[in-house]
Amino acid sequence: MKLNYKNTMLAGLAFMSIIAFWQLYDNVIPLLLTNTFKLNETLSGVIMAADNILALFLLPLFGMISDRTKTPMGRRMPYIVFGTIAAALLLVLIPVIDNGTAAGKSGFLYGLAPFVIVLGLILITMSVYRSPAVALMPDITPKPLRSRGNAIINLMGALGGIVYLAFAAVMFPKSKTEGLEHVDYSALFIFMSVFMVVLILITALTVNENKLAEENAKIEAQHPEWDLTEENTKTGKAKLPLNVLVSFVFLLISIALWYMGYNAVTTWFTTYIKNIMGEDIGGASLCFLIANAGAIISYIPLGHLAAKIGRKRSIYFGTLLLTFSFGLCFILTTTSRSINVFMYIVFALVGIAWAAISVNSLPMAVEMCKGTDSGTYTGLYYTASMAGQVITPIFAGFLMRNVSYKILFVYAVFFSFLSFITMLFVKHGDVKAETPKGLEAFEDLDG
Repeated sequence: MKLNYKNTMLAGLAFMSIIAFWQLYDNVIPLLLTNTFKLNETLSGVIMAADNILALFLLPLFGMISDRTKTPMGRRMPYIVFGTIAAALLLVLIPVIDNGTAAGKSGFLYGLAPFVIVLGLILITMSVYRSPAVALMPDITPKPLRSRGNAIINLMGALGGIVYLAFAAVMFPKSKTEGLEHVDYSALFIFMSVFMVVLILITALTVNENKLAEENAKIEAQHPEWDLTEENTKTGKAKLPLNVLVSFVFLLISIALWYMGYNAVTTWFTTYIKNIMGEDIGGASLCFLIANAGAIISYIPLGHLAAKIGRKRSIYFGTLLLTFSFGLCFILTTTSRSINVFMYIVFALVGIAWAAISVNSLPMAVEMCKGTDSGTYTGLYYTASMAGQVITPIFAGFLMRNVSYKILFVYAVFFSFLSFITMLFVKHGDVKAETPKGLEAFEDLDG
């Protein structure tokens, strides 16, 4: 039983488009809200939290709906294709509204209200396809190989983030934006729209979802020992035994907590360094670019580590390293006047830490369900992450405005370490495997 790298990478193109989009969203939208629309940090945080509020309900909903969908395209592909195209079309309206508002134009297309409406529609369309896109990998991958598959999916996502961040860093360095009253970000939004559509069309044309899912279902039927669920005597459906359910709940709590720490930084770092250090989006993009690069180059050593100590201990390592790295970020950003090489090194550590967490956590969640419910459990995984992120933009923005901008990394340290504590109570979903060789070194090797 071997992982099909080609199919996994092609399926991962959908996740690549998702990560690239959120890099753009988290980096640029706060700047537009505070600079063009003159909103304070708390109100901007409320709007930035809207995607997470919608996701709380929509991600598990569309994950569950896609579990029950049957089409010639498959269960997930219709949502992936049409959701992406709709989001891409709406995305190009954002700079039109922003630039027109900054220029003082009037009419139904300009101002805060149409900007928020278009943002809301974009977030809805992204929610339509996010859970189905991530559930596609478990659908076509046997349970013991899902951590390996998830490492490839995360690799594809990191590459998507790097593509956007590299483009942003080149197009909008500090030298081009410093001193400007308004920056036109049209190039970023048009680039992202085209990028997303191209990736999804490649996925739709190359991945035969129905065929691959049927082949995987046959493999899993031969291994009933992989199933941690039990039958509900009243409904006849699968349910989690109490001990597995407790592990699953603590895993969800941990997910929410580490996203509270991490997302506070990804949401507010651009605004933070502008106020603390006088840097702009180019400097922030380069830091995140290095973090993504750190994640990519860490997959091989993290794979060897996971093969020896398992998923859970790999997450322990990730949460502790994330805590340490954010602590260093606090020291460096509050004692330096500009971004320096030491900050780049620390952001590389942030990428390594986040890779150790993200590669292992989703497989732990879907390990506890039947294959037919992978969309639902993927949705619950994302509901936990979004629950944490609903609070973070508002709470962190409020603290930055009313206490000090310097509190950002203190906040991130606290929640990162708290997630380590709650992970101590997770006892299931940790499947180990022999150390693979060659290309398999890119994977999370404990699946």
